Amino acid sequence: MNTPVGVERCFSFINCQLQPPATAKPGREPRHAARAVTISRQSGCGARIIAEMLSRYLQSHSIPGAPPWTIFDRNLVETVLADHQLPVRLARFMPEDRVREVDDILDELFGLHPPTWTLIQQTSETVRRLIELGHVIILGRGANIIAARTPHVVHVRLVSSLECRIERRMDFESLERKEAAARIREEDLGRERYLKKHFDKDINDPLLYHLMINTDAVLPEAAAQIIGELALRGVPVPAARTT
Repeated sequence: MNTPVGVERCFSFINCQLQPPATAKPGREPRHAARAVTISRQSGCGARIIAEMLSRYLQSHSIPGAPPWTIFDRNLVETVLADHQLPVRLARFMPEDRVREVDDILDELFGLHPPTWTLIQQTSETVRRLIELGHVIILGRGANIIAARTPHVVHVRLVSSLECRIERRMDFESLERKEAAARIREEDLGRERYLKKHFDKDINDPLLYHLMINTDAVLPEAAAQIIGELALRGVPVPAARTT
C-alpha cells in the first residue's frame, strides 16, 4: 500500500512522541502528562483556523524538545487506514458528514467496503492511541465521546449563527450563497447522524463538552488562547452520568 504524504507526517509525529522527555518549564506539566484537545464544530465555524492557532499557542508553551502539536482532521482517515493496513480506496467510504444512511447500507451489500461498524471501531482505536500519545488536536469523528473518560483531554464545541457560517463559506470557498447554505446543511446533518448512529449521542448536547464557544462573538485568536489555557491547566475526568 502506498503511504500518503498525510500519513507520513502522522508517523513523523508518532516517532517524535517516542523520544526521551525533556525537562519541564517551571509551572508547566512534565512531558508524561499527555494532553489532547477534541473539537466538535458546526460547519463554517472556522474550526480549522482556530485549531491551527491553538496548535501554535500550545507549542509555544511546550517544554523544549517536545513533539509538535498535531492536528488530525481529514488526515485522520489516512492514519486509520495505515494503522489497520486497509487500502487507500476506502477513504472515500469514511466521511464523517455523510447524510444518507442508505448509501452505507448499499455499499456494504455490494462489498465496496467492510461493515461500517468495523470502520468505526478501527477509527476509535486510532483515536484512542493518538490521545494516549498526547499533543494532538482531533476534529470531529466522535473523539470527545471516545475520550470522555480519559484524563487531560479537553472537549470543545464550536458554534456560530447560520448567517455567519454561510458568509465564511462564501468567502473562503468562493461559493454562491445557495451552494454554501446547502453544504453547511449537509455537513451538519451528516455529523449529527454520525454521532447519533455510532455513539447514540446528540452532538448538540452541551454536557458532552468542557467548553462551548460562539465564534460569532469570540475571535479565532482569543478562542485558541481560551482553549489552550484550559488544556494546559488540565481538566478533571467527569463523573459518570446517570439516567
